[in-house]
Amino acid sequence: MNILLKFVPFRCHSRFCPTCGNKYSMERTTSMSFKLANVAHRHCVFAIDENLREFFLKDRSLLDCLFHSVNSVISRMFYSLNKSKNFTPGFIMVLHTFGRDLKWNPHIHCLISEGGYSDNGFWHPVKHFNYTFLRNAFLTALLNEMESKIGPSSKKVKAKCYRDHKQGFYVYAKPNLCDPKIVVKYIGRYLGRPVIATSRIDNYDGEMVTFHYNRHEDDQYIEETVPAIEFIQRLIRHIPEKHFKMTRYGGLYARLRAGHFQFKRTLQTVFPIN
Repeated sequence: MNILLKFVPFRCHSRFCPTCGNKYSMERTTSMSFKLANVAHRHCVFAIDENLREFFLKDRSLLDCLFHSVNSVISRMFYSLNKSKNFTPGFIMVLHTFGRDLKWNPHIHCLISEGGYSDNGFWHPVKHFNYTFLRNAFLTALLNEMESKIGPSSKKVKAKCYRDHKQGFYVYAKPNLCDPKIVVKYIGRYLGRPVIATSRIDNYDGEMVTFHYNRHEDDQYIEETVPAIEFIQRLIRHIPEKHFKMTRYGGLYARLRAGHFQFKRTLQTVFPIN
């Protein structure tokens, strides 16, 4: 009697898995691409002081402060450009909790439209981002958000951050030629990105794991060999809490605005559809 065996592949459906996470990323990227205005976007990164990282590791609910702070800073920067017209951009925020060395390093990647929709019904291009304002405003907004959550016990570290970062927190917001044709690629790169790509894991002998990365500061090639348990510990700390949203929308792309605005996308202008 011949027995026919059929192999049916199963997926874990976890965004933490490089394979399933990549599939999720591609599906979500396609969905998000239809929500974007057909204008140039800029990729920005909002990072925090090393002394603050432990707070976010011990209390994951504080990660909401990062989103709230970035949302506030971007909205205020565009509003200051023309208060009477109330310029409103569209932006997407993606939280990463890991650095290239797999250590805990929460930061926000943000894709911001280079322009805003005004109250008079026109799209206004904005090529200059106030770099100084972004740095200082992000520092102030985040520290105030954290103090409101933690209480007076955060005042000591808050004062230290002001002393150590007189120019504000690190914010990368330089022009990067992120035109509409490559916006989707940017989203795909940072949305659902696994903590470490399998191509960076060089060896596993049953006890030790060897992996590599290029150090962010100077792009130097670094190779690390750590016990398997430590490697797993570095990975699992980046698994988000259940139902926690790692990607959020702001400005024109916010879900709350869906009932108020629909967009017809053209190369230069965004018009509301009545």
